[in-house]
Amino acid sequence: MSTAACNACAFYEDHAANSAAQLSDAGLCRANPPVTQKDADSRGFWPVVQKNDWCGKFATLFAAE
Repeated sequence: MSTAACNACAFYEDHAANSAAQLSDAGLCRANPPVTQKDADSRGFWPVVQKNDWCGKFATLFAAE
């Protein structure tokens, strides 16, 4: 049985955080749209999560529409 952790989720992206910086033990959650910022002219950011985090939206496959 697989572990329901972010690094095993179909919506986890582990190569970079909301910039060019590499993350050693974290990645981006792509299950939801980017989170908006306080300033109207600021761009949104994908939530940064740890590899062993988890949530109720865990999915091993991305379902095509």
